[in-house]
Amino acid sequence: EGGGERKMALLGSVYTALRFPATFVLAPFQLLTVPTRCASKKAGGSSKNHGGKSRGKHYGYKRLDGDFVHSGTILATQRIMRWHPGFQVKLGRRKTLFALEDGIVRYTKEVYVPHPESSETQDVICRLPVGALLYKTFINVIPVKQEGRFRLVDMI
Repeated sequence: EGGGERKMALLGSVYTALRFPATFVLAPFQLLTVPTRCASKKAGGSSKNHGGKSRGKHYGYKRLDGDFVHSGTILATQRIMRWHPGFQVKLGRRKTLFALEDGIVRYTKEVYVPHPESSETQDVICRLPVGALLYKTFINVIPVKQEGRFRLVDMI
């Protein structure tokens, strides 16, 4: 308890010295005992902008024009309809295009004419200049001819 009273007396003398600096002189050992406040945590950086670290989705074409593919091979993955299914190609989940037959991949561009009553006609065609044409890219698979072979033999 004696130490507690001594601390209180010391703090009282420091307090009065700070209030009346010209009338009271502090001893050198009293100057060292002035309480200082230290940081309880380290300074941290900003917590913003931590997104954007996800991996790419690897959208795009997987097989080029002239490549040989087997049935079920993925030809292209896409988020919006960039390529459309053509001959022997089907549209899967998430707009994935895959081959239905073994064959050679062919890309074609064809003129697209939407149905007159569709919403595309009102949204797209009305904004185009007169005489402009719309084209769509189709992915086709040209099947390989099987001469003198039975399908059952190929399955075995």
